[in-house]
Amino acid sequence: MDPPILKGYQLLHDYIREHDALDGKTPAEKCGIKIVGKNKWITLNQNSV
Repeated sequence: MDPPILKGYQLLHDYIREHDALDGKTPAEKCGIKIVGKNKWITLNQNSV
């Protein structure tokens, strides 16, 4: 089982952090998954339930 810090980093990398190599999009956005809201952490948390 991955430690929580690794899961948090994975969420940051895939859903919140924009990447220059992806034209300023997150990997999720590049795949068509859009996380909207002022605070993306809260939005991810609310949608995980």
